[in-house]
Amino acid sequence: MKRAEIHTAKGIMKVNFYYDDAPNTVANFIKLAESGFYDGLAFHRVIPNFVIQGGCPFSKDMSDRRVGTGGPGYSIDCEIDGDNQHHDRGVLSMAHAGRNTGGSQFFVCHSRENTAHLDRNHTCFAKVYDGLEIIDEIKQGDTIEKIVITEE
Repeated sequence: MKRAEIHTAKGIMKVNFYYDDAPNTVANFIKLAESGFYDGLAFHRVIPNFVIQGGCPFSKDMSDRRVGTGGPGYSIDCEIDGDNQHHDRGVLSMAHAGRNTGGSQFFVCHSRENTAHLDRNHTCFAKVYDGLEIIDEIKQGDTIEKIVITEE
């Protein structure tokens, strides 16, 4: 079983995937991570007590007016019917601009308090199991140094 490590200057967030709930979203994230897609991208959207969001290829240059609008060049379908589709603290979820338009942008939830309305609207595909405190340290513009996929 594969896991992910999201490396940042603030530390490493270790992630377990929701294989049963979101198999296609997990496979897409792993494919992008293993190809180096996320390396050097910024957390371009940080809203305290809500989410930190990254995965936009335009965020390598935060002055680019297109930051927040990019993706991998394709879309994936939402997978929102599984048992773990709750936006709790530490959950990774696929960002999108409307149903079935996600691709590479993802967010990590700060808390359940302000994210419950996202349940069954955005695909939850993983959860941070080590390094939760890093979510609170990330600031807008902080970089995803790399995402390492490990085999357990």
